Amino acid sequence: MLKHWKRVGIVAGLSLTLVAAGCGAEDDGEEPGDEPDDNGEPEEETDDEAEDEDDGEAEAAGDYGEEVDYTITGIDGGSGVVQSTEAAIEDYGLDEWDVQTSSDAAMIQELDNAYEDEEPIFLTGWTPHWKFQEYDLEILDDPELSYGEAESLGTMAREGLEDDHPEAYQILESFEWGPADMEDVMLEIQDDVDEAEAAQNWIDENEDMVSEWTDGVDENAGEGESLTLTLVAWDTEIASTNVIAQVLESVGYEVDLNQVEANYMFAAIADGDADASVAVWEPHTHADYIEDYEDDYDYLGANMDEGAQLGLTVPAYMDLESIEDLQE
Repeated sequence: MLKHWKRVGIVAGLSLTLVAAGCGAEDDGEEPGDEPDDNGEPEEETDDEAEDEDDGEAEAAGDYGEEVDYTITGIDGGSGVVQSTEAAIEDYGLDEWDVQTSSDAAMIQELDNAYEDEEPIFLTGWTPHWKFQEYDLEILDDPELSYGEAESLGTMAREGLEDDHPEAYQILESFEWGPADMEDVMLEIQDDVDEAEAAQNWIDENEDMVSEWTDGVDENAGEGESLTLTLVAWDTEIASTNVIAQVLESVGYEVDLNQVEANYMFAAIADGDADASVAVWEPHTHADYIEDYEDDYDYLGANMDEGAQLGLTVPAYMDLESIEDLQE
């Protein structure tokens, strides 16, 4: 059985992500602008028509700004995604825009209210996040890279773990999944399913993937042995750590989960006070800690390759594609 969390400190930082959806073709299968002229030839879109479309998109973006009072709904002010959003406002010259900070729960409630009536809303966001399973959301293009490149989630272990528990090390090294997998677990937890139960439900539905992590490991490999996994208390890491903990318990290990702030997570692995973590964000989010401790732990590789992204988000029913669309 999983032991109770050791809550040493919590780093909270959640966000959402959403982008605009495109337009479909007409019912007869012809693309817009291909209607035949009087001679039976398709008419090509003129420069004036293209310019009118661009003007229409710019007008729509302007209308959205007015409707939301040029406000982006965010989470707590100290979070990285809010800081990146403030940078985006400067990078794109969105002088009239402002970020209204609040709790993650308050931001989600604002999204829920707007989504129900298909009203415009702009949010600070990231993936993976359970709301991408609940709503049709995407991230706006960010050509200035105000939010940075996509990040990977990685696994680290204390030095000596491979010698002490080679089977556990193998499972941890083999652990790899995708954003949609993580979001499935996150959504169940959000729906008040117990964290360990939600993780086990996902494992039961994805036996083929899990069997690749445990390939060649005896079902009683960890009998009588205990492990400590450490993590930051983000929804993403709660999901991933519970999944890998359940897998390790399935081969006999007793697993203790230890929630701490990011600096303590790295220090615990480096000092040997914890055995492993699947909660390393790279190259940006945990860059300082990686630089400080990378010589004092074993890096086992990415468990989610470039699956994490911060960004300015909107519901898909909004006619926007890029942050640039908000420029006047």
